[in-house]
Amino acid sequence: MFINRILIRNFFSQKNKFADSPNVIRDLGKVTKDLYTVPDHIKKPHYYHVLNKPSRTDGKIPIKNEKQIAGMRKSCKLAANILKMCEEIVKVGTTTEEIDKILFNKIINSNAYPSPFRYCGFPKSICTSVNNIACHGIPDDRKLMDGDIINIDITVFFEGFHGDCSRTFEVGNVDDVGKNLIKQNKEGLMRAIKICKPGACFNEIGAEISKYAKEVDFRNVRAFIGHGIGEFFHGPPEIYHFENNINMEVMKPGMTFTIEPIYSEGSDELELWEDQWTTSTIDGSRTSQHEHTILITENGHEILTLPD
Repeated sequence: MFINRILIRNFFSQKNKFADSPNVIRDLGKVTKDLYTVPDHIKKPHYYHVLNKPSRTDGKIPIKNEKQIAGMRKSCKLAANILKMCEEIVKVGTTTEEIDKILFNKIINSNAYPSPFRYCGFPKSICTSVNNIACHGIPDDRKLMDGDIINIDITVFFEGFHGDCSRTFEVGNVDDVGKNLIKQNKEGLMRAIKICKPGACFNEIGAEISKYAKEVDFRNVRAFIGHGIGEFFHGPPEIYHFENNINMEVMKPGMTFTIEPIYSEGSDELELWEDQWTTSTIDGSRTSQHEHTILITENGHEILTLPD
């Protein structure tokens, strides 16, 4: 559920333990408007040339053949290895635009395309969501502060296939609640992944994520879904991260999709800011998100986005 931006300003003006934090993101930062140049030799998705609308995520779930699976393994491994680089570049005083520039160059130098760039008009190559920004944060001029937590979401388009993953990182000295939020969010993802195998129902994923969030006393954000991925950036199946009877289809070998739950230390309600991308919790509470791309195999599953 999204609410008007003015409500968060009013809410933040009231006393609450989250909004009083100096690390709360209250306003959009300055985003450099100069677009990156992608070299001619880099294979580009169709939306690079024409402004598109979000892809449909309903419909028949594709079953990938061995050649397509091999392509997915390459793109996902590349995305995972680039995400791992962030362990070295996420530091106090670094801006998210600086991180974006470093990763853009790394992706291009790997002969890949940063999938978010120009997708529905998105201006940067990665998403950086800091503290109370739950998802789709645009890299800007804000410097990372001691105690921040930041989700970095990387998708690459390599040799015709998209590979997608994300992780929440600590910046400097993070308090115990923040550390635990990150830890339990990752554990919630891994528990959901363990469910994945031929014959399992997709709605079991959301049930497990919700169940675990309750066990560890965090709120499970329901506003975003995982998605099928491959030669398309977003497609079927839709992966709901909450208890549901919406997607009752069963998993079959050759299906590839993302699981990307978000946990919050406070409210699970979000608002959409005026850039039409940035989403924040309504109370300024921090969120954590982790994401992997999964392949259903004959005997279970394979996590495609594990780094070397």
